[in-house]
Amino acid sequence: MPQGSSHPDTGLHRVVVIVDANSNPFELGCATEVFGLRRPELGRDLYDFRLCSPEPRTLMRDGFFTLTGVAGLEAADSADTLIVPNRPDVDVPRRPAVLDAVRRAHARGARLIGFCSGAFTLAEAGVLDGRRATAHWQWAESFRDRFPSVRLEPDVLFVDDGDILTAAGSAAALDLGLHVVRRDHGAEVANSVSRRLVFAAHRDGGQRQFIERPVPDVPDASLAPLLAWAQERLGSPLTVADLAARAAVSPATLHRRFRAELGTTPLAWLTRERVALACRLIERGESRFEVVARSCGLGTAAHLRALMNRETGLSPSAYRRRFGPAAAG
Repeated sequence: MPQGSSHPDTGLHRVVVIVDANSNPFELGCATEVFGLRRPELGRDLYDFRLCSPEPRTLMRDGFFTLTGVAGLEAADSADTLIVPNRPDVDVPRRPAVLDAVRRAHARGARLIGFCSGAFTLAEAGVLDGRRATAHWQWAESFRDRFPSVRLEPDVLFVDDGDILTAAGSAAALDLGLHVVRRDHGAEVANSVSRRLVFAAHRDGGQRQFIERPVPDVPDASLAPLLAWAQERLGSPLTVADLAARAAVSPATLHRRFRAELGTTPLAWLTRERVALACRLIERGESRFEVVARSCGLGTAAHLRALMNRETGLSPSAYRRRFGPAAAG
């Protein structure tokens, strides 16, 4: 079923998660939080969400708990988006029935998602040959040895290769999930979901999997106040030098701190924030792209067009057709 389709009995895009023996509970929780919860704050639900398993009783990772009462593996055949099993025992082959379900879904045009070691499931099914993907950095060497035909990108948070998407690690499952919501429903809806999660709305897939200092030695030195200050001034001619001056550090020091705490550069962060603001303005009905460009600090409609194409894969006009007020109506 095509990615943009809706399921006939609910009218919603159906997301199905396959849970197999020794699957990680965290990634299952991420999928449930992003795709499975009702959204009363939006006045509508976003997805029809289902779990399925090849067995009536599925022992989760390290025997933490047993999952029962979910649909059988045949439920995967009705998925518009299929999230494949991930588990820590990457050297143990996936069961043939699961791999067959993945192949069938791919053959009929369903979107496939692998969280963390789920990339091994996709690769073992043969659907990643010649395609871009990522996996947790700890398993990059093993992945390359087993699947040399896959174009592995080991440093990034997630890879969107169109109809197949992969996330590098546990927390990156949330980044990829929000990216999918943004792709399906626009920036405004993705921001609403991220607020409910109390999670950063947009870490780009190209950001590094690991940062130099995941837990700052001095919590008070967090970049959060600076980021909040900048987000309130995106429409002004804000530069990296302005950010450095506000933080009372040199541009080089600011660059190191962004790399250490966010895994990206100040300029890349600023650009993505401005594009995200542009998306929200278009979704809210602003049709004058010159106004959008000035309001989010991108200057001209031509610059807006170039950056939106790069960051979202859509031109401003295409974004408006897909996510603007008329589309929402």
